[in-house]
Amino acid sequence: MNDSNPHDHHALRRLHCGVVLRVREDECEVLRGGRLRPVRYAPMFPSPRTERVQPGNLVAMTVASDGIETVLWRWYDAIVVGDEESAIRLWEPAHGEVLAQPRATYLHGRPGTRAYLSAGLPGADWWVAGPTTATAQEAGVELGEVAKLYTEHGLWDTLR
Repeated sequence: MNDSNPHDHHALRRLHCGVVLRVREDECEVLRGGRLRPVRYAPMFPSPRTERVQPGNLVAMTVASDGIETVLWRWYDAIVVGDEESAIRLWEPAHGEVLAQPRATYLHGRPGTRAYLSAGLPGADWWVAGPTTATAQEAGVELGEVAKLYTEHGLWDTLR
């Protein structure tokens, strides 16, 4: 990461994951570390949020400058349908079947297994990260890429 931005030094350390249990337009309820808590959305999350964030989504969060937790990113819980020549085919309820590029954390799963799916990070329309896990803290997802995206596009400063 670029050492010239003060957010870079601690960006990755400040990111943590949770699982969405309930969704409202202005915030969602996230389970993290055995606790259920309301968490607001970062301004870059487009509306209507109740159609874009769903229970079961894994989310990356940070604590904003005002001390309030904010959702920065989300991964879908998707089903592996099969391997293509250079991509993984997955099915996710809101998007149907998609072809995703595997992240380094992706362990090729058999059809029927579940993995974390995301869209919006540079390099591919869809990415598949690690397999779904029992707790959010165990998830093998690309937090470093999310931090890099926020740093490179000056998005840290948009958090209230």
